[in-house]
Amino acid sequence: MAAAALLRRVPAARSPCAALMAAARPISDSTTPLTIETSMPFTAHIVDPPSRDVTTTPAELVTFFRDMSLMRRMEIAADSLYKAKLIRGFCHLYDGQEAVTVGMEAAITRKDSIITAYRDHCIYLSRGGDLVTAFAELMGRQSGCSRGKGGSMHFYKKDANFYGGHGIVGAQVPLGCGLAFAQKYRKEDSVSFALYGDGAANQGQLFEALNISALWKLPAILVCENNHYGMGTAEWRAAKSPSYYKRGDYVPGLKVDGMDVLAVKQACKFAKEHAIANGPIVLEMDTYRYHGHSMSDPGSTYRTRDEISGVRQERDPIERVRKLILAHDLATPAELKDIEKEIRKDVDTAIAKAKESPMPDTSELFTNVYVKGFGMESFGADRKELRATLP
Repeated sequence: MAAAALLRRVPAARSPCAALMAAARPISDSTTPLTIETSMPFTAHIVDPPSRDVTTTPAELVTFFRDMSLMRRMEIAADSLYKAKLIRGFCHLYDGQEAVTVGMEAAITRKDSIITAYRDHCIYLSRGGDLVTAFAELMGRQSGCSRGKGGSMHFYKKDANFYGGHGIVGAQVPLGCGLAFAQKYRKEDSVSFALYGDGAANQGQLFEALNISALWKLPAILVCENNHYGMGTAEWRAAKSPSYYKRGDYVPGLKVDGMDVLAVKQACKFAKEHAIANGPIVLEMDTYRYHGHSMSDPGSTYRTRDEISGVRQERDPIERVRKLILAHDLATPAELKDIEKEIRKDVDTAIAKAKESPMPDTSELFTNVYVKGFGMESFGADRKELRATLP
């Protein structure tokens, strides 16, 4: 989509002199407000949708570009590390969906809670995690965010209220509603975002959790990251009604262009205000993943390569922000390329540092399993041989 279609106003063509001046000035870090229209209108269910006009700043747009580019590069690097067998087990990549976590983070604070499924690397970064601990965890090293014991599917950052990283499909949604219960019980002015995919949208536990959240008016926001394929099954083959934002029935919902970071920001800001005042709401983020479901899935047997390349060309979240930045003369193409080169170096440096971290000690097998101080004992099958006394 042309950048002009996304803008409320587009600057006039520059003279050669103005172009030279632009090339000489640094990337804009201005906090002057800009108003930009979302790429698509919001579609609402039993609630009035928010305005399509989103307030942002030059500095925020450049930050969006940098953050999403960093996430994209991290996931591409994780692909290479997996193929080199430095990452083992399951690994689900987020490239293509970056606008969801970046836009969400722009609308909330670290007092708000986030819980998600196993496609969690980039959400960890958006919550303030760093590349070294991310790569260390992916490679099962001691300095990882879960001490190397969680791996790809189990990233956590408790000090930023990021509660994982869960491998059981849909199981994080009731936990997210429990976080919202705690926030209401403590009278905190915050909300909980529970993220799940379209493949988990038919889970019974999701509806049970949503029911009790609506009864108690909990500040819970259920976010369906609809990338249109549950593993290798297209949404229309798995769901009689793929309008996931309407699935709450008595709970309001909003469908959002999840490839437009500004639309996500606006929707999450709206949802937070709604949840604090009225209780739960469902957000459906219309997004897309470029990789397969996981690294064991080539991602091309149930969809065409033309489909994937078409989304890249028309809806890529990073390219959309690039066009906005260039249209508003906030940076030059060369400056944005320099940012991407810098990111490549940062990722390579982080990988090298993560590789220096050792594997967890075997004693870690017994930590974070039982409560300490109870003198737990482990016996053999016949309970005659004492195998170990746990701390």
